[in-house]
Amino acid sequence: MIYVVIGFLWLSVCLYLILGGADFGAGIVELMTKKKNRKHTEKIMYESIAPVWEANHMWLIIAIVILFVGFPEIYTTLSTYLHIPLVLMLVGIIARGTAFTFRHYDAVEDRWQIIYTQIFYYASLLTPFFLGLIAAATISQSINPDANNFLDLYVFSWLNWFGVAVGLFVVALCAYLASIFSLRETSDRLELELMIRKSYQTMIFVVVTGLLVFLAAYLSGIPLTKWIFSKYLGVMSISFATVALGLILRAMHQKKLLPVRALAGFQIIMILVAATYQHNPDIILLGNGQHLSLLEHIASPKTISALGWALLLGSLFILPFLFYLMFSFTKAKK
Repeated sequence: MIYVVIGFLWLSVCLYLILGGADFGAGIVELMTKKKNRKHTEKIMYESIAPVWEANHMWLIIAIVILFVGFPEIYTTLSTYLHIPLVLMLVGIIARGTAFTFRHYDAVEDRWQIIYTQIFYYASLLTPFFLGLIAAATISQSINPDANNFLDLYVFSWLNWFGVAVGLFVVALCAYLASIFSLRETSDRLELELMIRKSYQTMIFVVVTGLLVFLAAYLSGIPLTKWIFSKYLGVMSISFATVALGLILRAMHQKKLLPVRALAGFQIIMILVAATYQHNPDIILLGNGQHLSLLEHIASPKTISALGWALLLGSLFILPFLFYLMFSFTKAKK
């Protein structure tokens, strides 16, 4: 049953990065758009994220619950040494959602609309950035439980050049997902050209920040290149992601946009596989040479069994209704 629990944990992280990432990216793309085109971009982004707006953070909640119940030592380590970026990330999620709601549904249109919009923009930008910092801290061996001062324990455990580079990379991925997902929401030729242009820009952003991650890893002594390219699975994952990018470019050029969302989601999965498979099932690499494993640092067998069955039964209710939600929005637009 432990593999069922780990599978749901990995699935939750994937879906949160893909769907939640596209959600965050909507604000980032809008922020990166010239003011004269922002109204068009806002409309397109709104149509793009509407089907999953209410369901995005469900995947984050499921991942947190799985860690809390099934892997308490891992949950405790993350929430202790990374409590600062975790709190900032949660504040960003709350601020972004609140600003988005008031921006669209406030009964009075006044200067507060400008404030709501700015909060929405920068919360969309900073939230995935802190998510990237947290992810980087788990594999960079920067968390050192043996440290004896506040800065080393709770600040430099996540605030470093590698973390910043990964944070920027996650921001770029979110903007890329949002721009790709929005291609099928355009209603005329000018809007389509605008979003294709945005997609090209975010692709460049992803490539540049991806190279920055490898550079920061090299300078920080993190063997990221070895982790990814030392075995066939890493090479295959990067190759598949590159092929998917080529197919997306071809679809954009031919204006045949049906497969672009699936291909973009597939790219994210391949990137996650490449970044995590080498040290799997070790989910946290500590600075004192130790590690926390998804197979070793687990709850009691009875707890894991109950959690696994709860996830299996819960998925029978969650997944069909999620697909129905997406179908409902698609049907409503026709």
